[in-house]
Amino acid sequence: MMPIAWVIPCLLLLSAAGIVTARSAFGRVLVYGGCLLICTALGIGGFTALTAANQHLQLPVGLPWIGSNLRLDALAGFFLILIGLGGGGASLFALGYARHEEHPQRVLPFYPAFLAGMILVVLADDAFTFLFAWELMSLSSWALVMAHHREEANARAGYVYLIMATFSGLTLLLAFGLLAGDLGNYGFDSIRNNPPTADVAGVVMLVALVGAGSKAGLVPLHVWLPLAHPAAPSHVSALMSGVMTKVAVYGFIRIVFDLVGPTQWWAGTVVLAVGGITAVIGVLQALMERDLKRLLAYSTVENIGIVFIGLGLSLAFRANNLGAGAALALTAALFHALNHTTFKSLLFFGAGAVLHATGQRNMETLGGLIHRMKVTPFVFLIGCIAISGLPPLNGFASEWLTFQAVLLRPEFPQWGLKLIIPVDGALLALAAALASCCFVRAYGICFLGRPRSDAAAQARETDPWSLAAMILFATLCLLTGIIPGAVIDTLAPVARDLTGARMPVQLGDAWQTIVPIAASRSSYNGLLVFAFIVISILITVVTIHRLSAHGVRRAPPWDCGFPDPTPLSQYSAASFEQPIRRVFGTVLFRSKEIVDMPAPGDNRPAGIVRTIRDPVWDGIYRPLAATIGWIAGKSDLLAYLTIRSYLSFVFAALVVLLIALTIWQ
Repeated sequence: MMPIAWVIPCLLLLSAAGIVTARSAFGRVLVYGGCLLICTALGIGGFTALTAANQHLQLPVGLPWIGSNLRLDALAGFFLILIGLGGGGASLFALGYARHEEHPQRVLPFYPAFLAGMILVVLADDAFTFLFAWELMSLSSWALVMAHHREEANARAGYVYLIMATFSGLTLLLAFGLLAGDLGNYGFDSIRNNPPTADVAGVVMLVALVGAGSKAGLVPLHVWLPLAHPAAPSHVSALMSGVMTKVAVYGFIRIVFDLVGPTQWWAGTVVLAVGGITAVIGVLQALMERDLKRLLAYSTVENIGIVFIGLGLSLAFRANNLGAGAALALTAALFHALNHTTFKSLLFFGAGAVLHATGQRNMETLGGLIHRMKVTPFVFLIGCIAISGLPPLNGFASEWLTFQAVLLRPEFPQWGLKLIIPVDGALLALAAALASCCFVRAYGICFLGRPRSDAAAQARETDPWSLAAMILFATLCLLTGIIPGAVIDTLAPVARDLTGARMPVQLGDAWQTIVPIAASRSSYNGLLVFAFIVISILITVVTIHRLSAHGVRRAPPWDCGFPDPTPLSQYSAASFEQPIRRVFGTVLFRSKEIVDMPAPGDNRPAGIVRTIRDPVWDGIYRPLAATIGWIAGKSDLLAYLTIRSYLSFVFAALVVLLIALTIWQ
């Protein structure tokens, strides 16, 4: 614990150094290089904590009667690995990418503080320290989102993000208040030793789901993600999407699986329902997007939904004393959280490289980049395959484990679980299929075909530091996909601490085969699948070269009847999404296509105007904002009352409070 405890002061010192040296190249190297070294050490320390005994540290700050408590156990160790991995990769990428940052003084001071806040959340062992770290994480990330605040869209993104972050903190404050009870036991050990009643535990679970879910991006609390991620610099977007959302998942797991104690079966039903809806809504909204970074943000919503499907299954199994199923589902959720950190960071790095090369995020202005950027298209393709859940990469391994937990479904006595688990299995399958379509569209429109703008035609490859970060994460996507047994065994201490069981040991099986429950039920071998794919490709290439004619004949490709060589004759992002938009968008997003025909004498071209509405924003947040505005307008009249009216209000409030106190007692 002691070496890791020094990480936070070091990061805060780097924040101070960032203020002083922000405008120099030395400041960039100092801050990001220092964060890279710290995150590397943090990942090693987290890995060590998975097999070591729990460690505690008490500091003489915080609440006067308990101080500030830190705890390093297996769960905290795993999420420290995620922070170290995502933070280290983002820092490595930023060593090159941040050279082009226009306002480094608005990024460098807050970047280490953001990392420090996330680390402190994971290490916190009392409610005060947890909430303090949560707010540090929120405020520092808000400052990073507002780095380019002069742009109107970014200012709105920061405003919405700050509101949602405040709501998240207040909700978690309520959850810890309920856990502390009348005795005010804000230390986590005290809460564990005095668990709440079943009714209070259910309320805490719901409140924690709202509080942590608003930071993680659960529907309908996800509205800040598609606004904040495009506004932030690309390495910060990778850190927010790949790491901060996982810290929110950690907060939910710490409260619900650790502090609350045993939960009732309906808790799993609620989490499963929210997770399934989140996964499908997220990927559908990603399919409708043309902004590459907004697409990736909505994809984060989808993957967070998949993680919560696993957590809901684990709660359902645990409530019915099925330890093996609970361990399998929890391991699948944590495995997917790790995978999402790797492939989503890779994809945001790729989006940053494209943005640097072209200055464009709109996919309709890209195209043909595979001929101009030699490395980025290759590693971005690996990220697209991984996030689409295709073998042999890591996204398939964790989603396959989640499906195994769904198919394991025994005969639950509760009808709610009997109904929701098959539905969630179908939603998970639908989300996986739509994710594949989404990233075929993203990759094809951005990298294939002909350039759709001069910026795309003149693109050049990004810097070596950024390429190194992308190659590293692409390699991790491959390794964790073909040898998933090593990851599953590494997660065993976490599953054992939270569910009382673990998955069978995987590394002892031949050819690195993973067996979730028993070989007679199901198994998967990523290494053999990878070998089969490689051998098949080699045989195909050799056969074509051996048997095909040696003469070269060049001819124009099939042009679908449109010989015009301009980019307008090729598929666009809108045309690719149109069939799915017509199937799902008309119902969920009230999608419309209106022909804009100019009036006689108007020389502008005719066009099709596409409109898509966000049902969450229109149905919840817009009416809520209007109501708050109306109340604020009416409350403004209080500023013009007389002193006699003010005294009357104070007297009436005192009477109401005394009556309420009498009834309460």
